Amino acid sequence: MTELAQSLRNRVYYAARDGMAITLYALLAEKRDEEVHELLNQQVIEEDGQKCSPLIVAARHGHDKVVKMLLSKFKPDMEQEGTIKLNGYVIEGASALWCAAGTGHLNVVKTLVKTGANVNHPTKTNSTPLRAACFDGRLDIVKYLTDHLADIHIANKYNNTCLMIAAYKGHFDIVSFLLEKGANPDEKAHCGATALHFAAECGHVAIVKELLKYGAHITKNENGMSPLIAAAERTRAEVVEYLVTRSEVSNMERIEALELLGASYANDKDNYCLELAYQYLHRTMEMRYSDPHNIILKTLVKPVPAYENWVECQTVEELEAIQLNQNALHMESLSIRERILGTHNPEVPHPVIFRGAVFADNARFDRCIELWLHALHLRQLNKVSVVKDLLRFAQVFSQMIHVGVDLTFSQVEDVLAASVLELERNKEKIANPGPKDDVEQVMEELESNVTTVLYILVIITKLMKFCTKKEEFHVNRLVFRLNQLEVAMRDGQTLLHLCVNADTPVDDFHTNDVCKFPCSSTAKLLIQCGANVNAMDQNRNTPLHIIVSYQKPISDFLTLHSIIMELTEAGAHMDTVNVHGETPFEAATTGVAEIILRTQTKLSLKCMAAKAVKTYNLTYQGQVPQSLESFIELHGPGVKQG
Repeated sequence: MTELAQSLRNRVYYAARDGMAITLYALLAEKRDEEVHELLNQQVIEEDGQKCSPLIVAARHGHDKVVKMLLSKFKPDMEQEGTIKLNGYVIEGASALWCAAGTGHLNVVKTLVKTGANVNHPTKTNSTPLRAACFDGRLDIVKYLTDHLADIHIANKYNNTCLMIAAYKGHFDIVSFLLEKGANPDEKAHCGATALHFAAECGHVAIVKELLKYGAHITKNENGMSPLIAAAERTRAEVVEYLVTRSEVSNMERIEALELLGASYANDKDNYCLELAYQYLHRTMEMRYSDPHNIILKTLVKPVPAYENWVECQTVEELEAIQLNQNALHMESLSIRERILGTHNPEVPHPVIFRGAVFADNARFDRCIELWLHALHLRQLNKVSVVKDLLRFAQVFSQMIHVGVDLTFSQVEDVLAASVLELERNKEKIANPGPKDDVEQVMEELESNVTTVLYILVIITKLMKFCTKKEEFHVNRLVFRLNQLEVAMRDGQTLLHLCVNADTPVDDFHTNDVCKFPCSSTAKLLIQCGANVNAMDQNRNTPLHIIVSYQKPISDFLTLHSIIMELTEAGAHMDTVNVHGETPFEAATTGVAEIILRTQTKLSLKCMAAKAVKTYNLTYQGQVPQSLESFIELHGPGVKQG
């Protein structure tokens, strides 16, 4: 596209975006039909990533005059799709009508519908304009769309219905309207939740009552949680107090819901209140003993070491004895939550992590790590992503080293083992994605986990001199397993590349106090445990190419020397060339690196032969053993010959 054409396209777009109908008309009126069609149906990508046509951006900003003028004079494609950002979400495949409905512009909605826009045009996630209006709480738009044949039953890709989103957002009037129109209150999302679950967990008691009035049933989601339990877990006391009065709720369900409500108050990040926690725990204990002929004792479960092996109180007297003991109430509550929700429930770890963070803030790192390890194991047991958990450990371990607090080697080893397991799962999901797996998201997680496991390796090398031979063996075995995975970033950088690269990013929350790259001790550990010293990134750079460009050859000579020696002694090829045709020696950016490399130059006859094959473009595929083909490839970027 010429600069002039680009300028015109931008002027047309921004005139539409800014509501300048007369200017826009003037820009288009003298153009040929083909040129107008091209201008109106091309999309402009804004700096924040939004990608819209003039009609879409005008609808999104509510410029009804622009929309009317475009539709009446130039007939743009009303069903063209764009990408917009709305309420913190990136919406792909949004039509002009979806944008107008989602941003609350009724006049634009009317204009588009009257001109023939598809009222059920879905986005990439199958969200309709009606769903967008339900999210935004615009009853007027909801009514108008349904009056013009919008389907209230279309669910998005998670099978979340319009009723569910309205219930979740707390839009009572829209919930009532949809129920009157015949929306099914018992429809389940893929996670097993109904509109009642969404309303209950968000604390919308009026909507809970409305749904029940229309015959909603109290069912369980895929984690075995009823709306009552979901409300209790989220400390939605008003909803809990209402639901426990319902006849369909059993006495045991009442007790456990109120008990869970109390336990959740004791460890909730946003609604922490130990006084309320104790009140509910005391109330439920009295309920257990309210009928002397039918005392309802708690089901005893195996104590959890991370909860100080706490055994739950069984009587009113035992509970009253810990009323003033904050730590005891916290452990009692964590134990209750895990008993009622079950170890399989993804909601269990959140308060455990919160309690651990409180301990960390008070420099009780020992208790913090115990609790976080328990939460980590629970999440991995349920195959839930632990990308944030692993980074959290790297941060707290680094903080402990930086301030001089002793680290327990076995705990760091536990986190390393969890990191390796997570990377194995990441690779498996990328190779064989399930129906719910987003490969792009899994790849992002893998990259985050690769950098985190590198931090953990740096930390563990700082502790190796204090560990036993048995512990060292376990770590070496884990690192060998890690190397066998051959995990790499999108640009092809392996753990060894990252380890010797001064540009490797380091998290700035405590981690950068301890983890600095290149790191010779970590490189040595990786190499000793089988890292491929000749692995290439997408630019065909080996780790040796990377380290010789290190810009601190004098102030950090020992690191530079140590890594080059480790790589070459482990078999790094001195004559491997990158995409620029450079060997490590030619890629070196300092004389110091060149001198170190010269002392290590030992070209084998095998290397010289391979280099000759590539240099003179000799036929070799099918002429040499297959094991030699990849070896020859290392020595030049040329095309294989047959």
